[in-house]
Amino acid sequence: MKTKVIIALVTMVMLNMNSFAQENNKRFGFELNGGASKATSKLSDASLNIGYGFEGILHYRFMPHTGLYAGWGWNKFSSDDTFAGKDMDFEETGYIFGLQFKHPIGSSPVSFMLRAGGLYNHIELENTDGEIVEDSGHGFGMQFAGGIDVPLGKNWSVAPGLKFNSLNRSMDHNNESRELNLNYLSLRVGIVKKF
Repeated sequence: MKTKVIIALVTMVMLNMNSFAQENNKRFGFELNGGASKATSKLSDASLNIGYGFEGILHYRFMPHTGLYAGWGWNKFSSDDTFAGKDMDFEETGYIFGLQFKHPIGSSPVSFMLRAGGLYNHIELENTDGEIVEDSGHGFGMQFAGGIDVPLGKNWSVAPGLKFNSLNRSMDHNNESRELNLNYLSLRVGIVKKF
């Protein structure tokens, strides 16, 4: 009888220790990031200037180093000359989702992070007044990213990184269909709150 009581007590203590350890290692995080973007090719016949954008992302860690992420993003590129005229803007907006792997670098508190996922975005063509001239409609694309996570204390961290987005859509303008292959690299800096 005493053996069963001791085993039960040891089991309860170990379970409690495990739950305390998990409380200190937060499973959720919210990230706001932004930065500059550079297209890796022309968009139809348009050369794109340096762009900028931001994302809001929710993370959920379901394994020690692996989790899911989902959110919304916006990115804008201007162009001096396009198939729709001069001084037009291309805006990519929509949803992002995928898998995230984050692992400490050696024994330091800094971690490296890798992401692979998808996009469900659209491309809008806007004139200088900010009016939408054409819209490609939403479609699927892909996103790859990497960076580091540097703790700032009290469940806050800063996360600089590099991401690559690829979205292929078509857009009708003046009864002519245009293939828009938007591929770009972004240098981003994010602020992350873990909870």
